[in-house]
Amino acid sequence: MIATGLSVTYYTSPVGMLEIKSSAEAIHAILFVNAWKGPKLSADEIKNNAGSGIVHTCTTQLDEYFAGKRRIFDFPFSQEGTSFQQKIWNALPDIPFGKTISYLELSKRTGNVKAIRAVGTTNGKNQLCIVVPCHRVIGTNGSLVGYGGDLWRKKWLLDHEAKYAHGVQELGQW
Repeated sequence: MIATGLSVTYYTSPVGMLEIKSSAEAIHAILFVNAWKGPKLSADEIKNNAGSGIVHTCTTQLDEYFAGKRRIFDFPFSQEGTSFQQKIWNALPDIPFGKTISYLELSKRTGNVKAIRAVGTTNGKNQLCIVVPCHRVIGTNGSLVGYGGDLWRKKWLLDHEAKYAHGVQELGQW
């Protein structure tokens, strides 16, 4: 499905402003504003609007996630990509809240251990941050690598999930 004529709404989160792109049927992108791979906007360019019912459901679920009350998102979401990209993105929500896996493990789980670089590239093209939890994929040696929302946000999200999943306050220094 090709999404055209998307509405844009902004959401203030504990890890910065998020840009939410939606149609009447689904959320198509949730991106960190002014992050490495996110949209670059000044404060004057950010215009809040009420958004549609689906946006309200999305922001309510994001509020619940940040409050430690939600681990899985169940509003309709969709992003454009090849069949390979869809396969990788569809595997990400299977990584349990509060857990991490390596890019190597993700490539094994999706059927091609030799596709580790393509898996990493695809993970980096995920347009649905937090909801499609690409932040849960780390380097084989346990290092935090490759996050379009900036590594400090990846660490924050992992620490946040560890706190609510395991009662752990912080993962440690990276």
